[in-house]
Amino acid sequence: MNTISLMFNYLTAVFPKVNYQLTIWKHKCSAIDDQVLRELALASIARKKFHCQGGSIYSIYPQTDNTAAINFIVAFQTISDYLDNLCDMAGIADEAAFRQLHLALSDAVDLDTIHDYYQFYPYQKDNGYLLSLVRTCQQQLKELKSYHLVAESFKKYVRFYTALQSLKHLSINVREDKLREWAQSEGDSYNNIYWWEFAAASGSTLLVFCLFAAAFNPDLTVKEIEAFNTVYFPWICGLHILLDYYIDFEEDKQTNELNFCSYYTDLTNCQQRIAFFVERSLQGCQRLDYPQFHKTVINGLLAMYLSDPKAYNGQNNSTTASLLKSGDFNAEIYHYICKALRKFKKL
Repeated sequence: MNTISLMFNYLTAVFPKVNYQLTIWKHKCSAIDDQVLRELALASIARKKFHCQGGSIYSIYPQTDNTAAINFIVAFQTISDYLDNLCDMAGIADEAAFRQLHLALSDAVDLDTIHDYYQFYPYQKDNGYLLSLVRTCQQQLKELKSYHLVAESFKKYVRFYTALQSLKHLSINVREDKLREWAQSEGDSYNNIYWWEFAAASGSTLLVFCLFAAAFNPDLTVKEIEAFNTVYFPWICGLHILLDYYIDFEEDKQTNELNFCSYYTDLTNCQQRIAFFVERSLQGCQRLDYPQFHKTVINGLLAMYLSDPKAYNGQNNSTTASLLKSGDFNAEIYHYICKALRKFKKL
């Protein structure tokens, strides 16, 4: 797979389709009756559209139906971002409510299950917005030739994601102990990582998107799925979210938000561990079909997050430069592209 043509196709063909889908969902947000839900839904699209843009690179994975993949990725990621706002920005700290809300993601990777997502949440009148997102995901699942092979992996990683989101938004006096206990229990079988790195990896949606794209292949095998699972989790997924926490570190410190990078002893230790995740991710790509595609994802993560102006705050300058070099030579090329996209407000 030619890297240049892949990136050209991604920027010129995928981005406009993603933006079109987001415009449709934004229009649906505007019809939400409850003011709190409406504002949080609109904010999730306005401030986090780059999540959908980034994840939609999997729509150009070989053998993937581009339209179905974009529809699924945008809808699934929009659910994730919307629920994050509901848990983080409405002044609520109710674990039962958070877990019930996140059944929307479990249902989104199931062919026909539906729940009452707002059952324990104080705001509920969303005019069918969340259900519509779930139904859109379910509709796209029916296009997958090998859904039956990836279904259990979908459920496993959505379960990880749900637990993380349900615990990290609890009150500050209980969240760390609960997160640590959960992560140590679930992450016990993952070697060479700390509990907070397991928790960080659980916050990524990339493996779900990767498995979705791969499942268009009618000849997909269990062995290939196992390879995706072990390379993406914890390594590529962990890299994804650790970079997110890295650029938000100073901001989170000021607002007393939980940040997994704060558990490292210092900035040097943080840089070394993220670089280790880059190394393991790049090594793992050799075990996957289309390794150049997955390397593009890794270099793209470095480029996208490290092109954010927040990556150069305070003492981060030299650390950011070192992290960028931990990718291969394409990382710096993509970094320049991402900076240009940010300049013209396309990212």
